[in-house]
Amino acid sequence: MNFALYSANATGVDLVVFDASGRRELKHFPLPERTDMVWHGYLPEARPRLLYGYRAHGPYRPEEGYRFNAHKLLLDPYARSIVGSVRWSDALYGHTPGHPREDLSRDRRDSARAMPKSQVIESAFTWNDDRRPAVPWHETVIYELHVRGYTRRHPDIPPALRGTYTGLATAPVIDHLRRLGVTTIELMPVHSFVDERPLIERGLRNYWGYNTIGYFAPDARYAIQDPVCEFKAMVKTLHKAGFEVILDVVYNHTAEGNEHGPMLSFRGIDNTAYYRLREDNPRYYVDITGCGNTLDMRYPRAFQMMMDSLRYWVAEMHVDGFRFDLAPALGRELHQTNHIGPFFELLRQDPLLAQVKLIAEPWDLGEGGYQLGHFPAGWSEWNDRYRDIVRAYWKGDRGLIGEFARRLTGSSDLYGGSGRLPHASVNYVTSHDGFTLTDLVSYNVKHNAANREHNRDGNDHNVSWNCGVEGPTDDPAIGTLRARQKRNLLATLLFSQGVPMLAAGDEMGRTQHGNNNAYCQDNELSWVDWHLDDEREQMLAFTRRLLALRRLHPVFRRRRFLQGSAPQGATGKDVTWLTPSGTEMTVVEWNQDFARCLGVLLAGDAFGETDARGQPLRDDNVLLLFNAYHDAIEFHLPGDDGARRWRVLIDTTHDGGIIADETFHTAPTYDLAGRSIVLLLQT
Repeated sequence: MNFALYSANATGVDLVVFDASGRRELKHFPLPERTDMVWHGYLPEARPRLLYGYRAHGPYRPEEGYRFNAHKLLLDPYARSIVGSVRWSDALYGHTPGHPREDLSRDRRDSARAMPKSQVIESAFTWNDDRRPAVPWHETVIYELHVRGYTRRHPDIPPALRGTYTGLATAPVIDHLRRLGVTTIELMPVHSFVDERPLIERGLRNYWGYNTIGYFAPDARYAIQDPVCEFKAMVKTLHKAGFEVILDVVYNHTAEGNEHGPMLSFRGIDNTAYYRLREDNPRYYVDITGCGNTLDMRYPRAFQMMMDSLRYWVAEMHVDGFRFDLAPALGRELHQTNHIGPFFELLRQDPLLAQVKLIAEPWDLGEGGYQLGHFPAGWSEWNDRYRDIVRAYWKGDRGLIGEFARRLTGSSDLYGGSGRLPHASVNYVTSHDGFTLTDLVSYNVKHNAANREHNRDGNDHNVSWNCGVEGPTDDPAIGTLRARQKRNLLATLLFSQGVPMLAAGDEMGRTQHGNNNAYCQDNELSWVDWHLDDEREQMLAFTRRLLALRRLHPVFRRRRFLQGSAPQGATGKDVTWLTPSGTEMTVVEWNQDFARCLGVLLAGDAFGETDARGQPLRDDNVLLLFNAYHDAIEFHLPGDDGARRWRVLIDTTHDGGIIADETFHTAPTYDLAGRSIVLLLQT
């Protein structure tokens, strides 16, 4: 086997081979060759499962950005498997901790016993006829989940498989996902990551995994024995069941932190090549991620490493796309994000990566870091404007119906101007970060004491409403209102144009008891609870019904933005906005601060699109009535006396929210209850 490591500034690189336990150093090989700043050498006796690491020699001058220290064992950035975990001690640091200027002296303690090891793998795997489901964007429903937390409490999965890649591919999980109606599984980070020292000292873990150290290695904590083979088998099984698998990836920073952080890999290999350092003082790191450092995608080899990683996960692991954490950090050149820079342009031009789904979290913590709507064609984005406006509208805030309508119809104001389509907007009301759906209607403020940070962590801007009581309550009226509000939020999400994303467990009323930043809670606070009482069973049935309606009616998943006009061959406008009096909204009415009720009529014959056979696309007429006001409002339904025959399918005030299919409404008005949504169909 050939071993190779890029380092432009090292004076030498040693390959270190360990015994099967990873504790005893067996051999030490200086890599003899250097080609284009890549140190390399051939090891004839190398076999799969061999454990190894590197030691890099070179200058230790932090004031110039150089931090080489051959006493520190380093992980291979290209390792396909990483065995063991970091055992925190001062030996892991390249400098001497505790010194007033901690980086003045090079620490001479050997870190090998405290370090995980890189492992050679056997890459062969029988994929058979595995094919990507290639779900069209307009049919996509994303389901965000955590590999460990999703199955850790599942009663129908064997205990040994719970919390693993294998457990995620078992029949009970696949049956739940199929019956739910989602199409695309978004896994929270599975790249090998590190639990930070302060968390370990507080008895906690980095549960979410946004602290990557190995961009080619699936994290071993989710495996039974072989993380690579088990991950591949999971993807293969999910593909066979029709589900896409996309990864939440963190290429913006690593687990090595700032200048006071440990030396685990990149810092010791070539600090100036991988990290953005302050130009006025390279001793310090540029931090636009809030995590201590920022990978420098302006540097060719750092950029290549990321591209090689992405290609590896598509070509070898068969994943179907990526959601990029803090994506603007990847496109930064000097200070401002450059959206036609090398990262975004080259990614779209790559023949392999251009075939998969690309989703940006469109913000970071640097100057000009909020870039919602500014990504190029081919990218979709997490739409936090959608999240906040939908939350605020159902909370009862005034003056929002105009923006609420824009979010409901795909946010053309954000994406239409650049030629993108409604699927550019990934709509969500909850995600891993923030309140769960149940907590969103049960808490006004965060309750993060369990994180042991004195409730200082987590976002204070939750746009939540507790319905009158903070936290759990036995008051039946508040319980009824909370259940209705959850139905309102879910129905809004799944009847909106764009790509909906559900957070796992919200369909069953999962709670984190008010913790809106459970990143360090690897316990029952974060794990999905699969026990279903009557209320949770109703919630699950309601979510399934919403997704079935979305799948059945293409009017909810249009491929082009609504225009408010009549396409050729249509009898009316593709979308008509209605006041409670049944008249079309005027400019004055859109701007009435007190207005919190409106209707939207989606014409089933006004698509201007064709189906897979080239035939004009048709659907029923759909009428959605929204009332975020606390009192009932009489809503006049459109249509003359001979055509006013509507089938009522959803009314969120009804027990469970679902109305029997045969229920028709022929009266000229509908008594629209306070804080409710009604869905009516006209065949």
